Amino acid sequence: MNAVDRAHVRDFHQEDLEGIIRLWEDAHSTGDTPAYSMAEVIASCSQDYAVVAIRDDQVVGAAVGRAAHAQGWVVFFRLSDEPERVGVELLDELERKMSPLGLAKLSILVSSDGPRLDLLVRNGFEPRRSLRYLERILPVQGRELDLLKELGGRVMPRNLWDTVAGMHDEKRLLEERLVTPLAQPGLAERFGVVPPRAVMLFGPPGTGKTTFAKAVASRLDWPFVEVSPARLADSAAGLAGALRQTFDSIGQLEHAVVFIDEVEEIAATRRGDPPSATQGVTNELLKLVAEFRDREGRLLVCATNFVRSLDAAFLRHGRFDYVVPIGLPDPAARSAIWQRYIPPHVVGDVDLETLVRSSEGLTPADIEYAARRASQDALARALERGDTAEDDSRLPGTKQYLRALNATRATVSEDDAREFLEDIATIARL
Repeated sequence: MNAVDRAHVRDFHQEDLEGIIRLWEDAHSTGDTPAYSMAEVIASCSQDYAVVAIRDDQVVGAAVGRAAHAQGWVVFFRLSDEPERVGVELLDELERKMSPLGLAKLSILVSSDGPRLDLLVRNGFEPRRSLRYLERILPVQGRELDLLKELGGRVMPRNLWDTVAGMHDEKRLLEERLVTPLAQPGLAERFGVVPPRAVMLFGPPGTGKTTFAKAVASRLDWPFVEVSPARLADSAAGLAGALRQTFDSIGQLEHAVVFIDEVEEIAATRRGDPPSATQGVTNELLKLVAEFRDREGRLLVCATNFVRSLDAAFLRHGRFDYVVPIGLPDPAARSAIWQRYIPPHVVGDVDLETLVRSSEGLTPADIEYAARRASQDALARALERGDTAEDDSRLPGTKQYLRALNATRATVSEDDAREFLEDIATIARL
């Protein structure tokens, strides 16, 4: 399937109705009888909430929902012969559209031998009783919705953890140290493990620390709230006061992964007499971390590119449970990154091993830049020659990607990489 032919998800339009009827009829004819009648599905398309997957101007998937009191119902969910990714996107988009209603649950009834039951289970729905009634507890409910909106937080896509390809050691470490104890506190207690409250991620810029923080939130199915000191600096309460107010608001959420990037900006080594304004902010943040640790159901994730510049008190035992290095992508991760940005109809003709080997020492962002540059250069050459038709000879190949790599400046220098290895030996706490 060409990239241009891949299905995309959008809101329902009235002209999509015929396609949804066809999907309903196909389901009925194959024995996967929909729980709701065609008339009910049509009514909800027009009056409630519906999203569709479109490929080649045809409706190839649909998710239709309605709300009753504090519970949402998926009245119709059907996918033609499309990748599971499309089904996940349909369900995510429907949930996004219905979340402002303050629903506590999102439920769906399916036939006992429905072909997409496994997809629903992997998407967070839990089967109930022999009827195969599936329901999903929404991570943010009621009044928390407005609070989360005020904080600029959001619920991450549930499949984000799986999209972090490669980096198996880092993922295994985060799964064991963070996700499992927080998601299964009973299991952690049985083994004498105390669920973590705060973790520091460090490493060179562009290595994916923010992505890992979001992936942990996705894996836990907790809201993700990023606290940006730069945005808080203009508050009338001052940066320290704004930090206090923000953490007080976060304290009203039942669960949350709180993320502070480039934390060295507000937690650098304190020095000088008299104290600087930054020192006051550092003192306040140290107090907030201590208070944050007293509450369950929350995880503070801080990230820094310059772990050596952090104040010594900030990394002492008792404040951060783990200090985790996040380095450059390993070969498996580089391979996955290349495959993400090389068009699917091209990747089979590209020497992927050579690209993986040649991109050692580059960050994910560096590789993305090189891949996109090669594609853009190939398109520019095709436009220049006027041969944009079905001519695969003009598509980017191994030589074009290698040429783009040669023109890509590495974000992480050799000195930075060497210092990172030293920091792992002297500062990391796993």
